[in-house]
Amino acid sequence: MSSLNIAEEMGVALPERADATTHSTRPFLWSLRRELWDNPSIVVAPAVVGLLLVIATFVAAVRFTDPILLKLGEKNLDLTTVAFVPFTPVPIFLGITMVLVAAFYSLDALLGERQDRSILFWKSLPVSDSLTVLSKMAVPIVILPIITFVVAIATDILIFVIETIALLVHHAPVVSAWAGIPVLSLLAFMAYSAIVVTLWYAPIYAWFLLVSAWVRRIPLIAAVAPFILLPFFEKIAFQTNHVRDFIADRIGGVFTVAFLHKYTEHSHHHSLVAYNGLPLNDLLTPGHFLAAPGLWGGLLFAALALFLIIRLRRSSGPI
Repeated sequence: MSSLNIAEEMGVALPERADATTHSTRPFLWSLRRELWDNPSIVVAPAVVGLLLVIATFVAAVRFTDPILLKLGEKNLDLTTVAFVPFTPVPIFLGITMVLVAAFYSLDALLGERQDRSILFWKSLPVSDSLTVLSKMAVPIVILPIITFVVAIATDILIFVIETIALLVHHAPVVSAWAGIPVLSLLAFMAYSAIVVTLWYAPIYAWFLLVSAWVRRIPLIAAVAPFILLPFFEKIAFQTNHVRDFIADRIGGVFTVAFLHKYTEHSHHHSLVAYNGLPLNDLLTPGHFLAAPGLWGGLLFAALALFLIIRLRRSSGPI
């Protein structure tokens, strides 16, 4: 209990300076720290994936740098293109990891505290249910994307160091290898990708949190079962596929509204796009993304789900 609460119970007035020490955002920040302490996978999972990518790059650099350089010399190919290849899996694998960690975290966030009865302790603290739910929702839509982006940058730096050392050992032209890579464009591309994927999947995370606040066990089945059974029922009863199309759009639709879908016509390999006349920034369609009804409909659903989650947590207790 804080000194302010003790003083209120004892009827003792504290100086005005004491009120200034308690900032309105402090309970929220402490709630976020609590989530990080209770769920180390939020940091560990992206870090492990990034480390595995670095190890894979190191092994490939040791085994294949010399044969690749020889083949490039024979065919007179661009060294920049080959040097860029190890960077391509970084946003892909870390993005998948971010989504999976966010999904499983959301499924367990409110169910876990009821199962281990820690909800009794957290409810005894001067922290509102609204603030607790918002801090839990902030993990998949704010904290995880930031952590993933930082890990992606660190992974790219280590890959750059490994490749540079490998090129120096084999007396390859290091400057020409890195000269054509648009670093700022790549950073903007990764940041944009993390933001649009997170906003598009926000209703999924909110649905998983709602299920976590409602069910007593097996949240994954409870969250996924309706979206498996409904398409079968619709197909049998009405011979239509609206539910199936809706689910497919919610899972993969972000890539058609947030990115240029015909970019493959400009290049045979997406890692070469920046070098074949189409800058990386031209692949991004933020205007199209912001105008997509699916984005705003999903965010509206997420807001309504948060309202229901707060109501459920107020009345929930240990299982």
